[in-house]
Amino acid sequence: MYKIKKNFHLAYGHRLLNYKGKCENLHGHNGVVEVTLKAEKLNSEKMVMDFTELGRTVKTWLDENLDHKVILAKADPLAAVLKEQGQNCFLTEDNPTAETLAKLVFDAAREMKLPVSKVAFWETPTSMASYKE
Repeated sequence: MYKIKKNFHLAYGHRLLNYKGKCENLHGHNGVVEVTLKAEKLNSEKMVMDFTELGRTVKTWLDENLDHKVILAKADPLAAVLKEQGQNCFLTEDNPTAETLAKLVFDAAREMKLPVSKVAFWETPTSMASYKE
């Protein structure tokens, strides 16, 4: 099995509902998303996928959906207030934890037909959650 990995940097804000701790307050992160692709065989260029193509595909999705956005649960009452003020928000079904965001990016990569095997979402340089098949 061949695997490649590419990292992407993004900035975002979020808060967690029904949580007692620092993350119950609106705050920001400079996160890193690691996307790992796999292939049984290499393509005609002897690659799993060209890093440039992978970068362009995933970065476009991240830029359009998560980077420099406030990421909130759909049930968060702050979402309506921010939208009313013209702020660009991304809403998740559940709390926007690192675990939720790792699966979100994994599912998006699958929808883009990428042979994704794992997504790791680094919320801070020392805290990471991942999702894999």
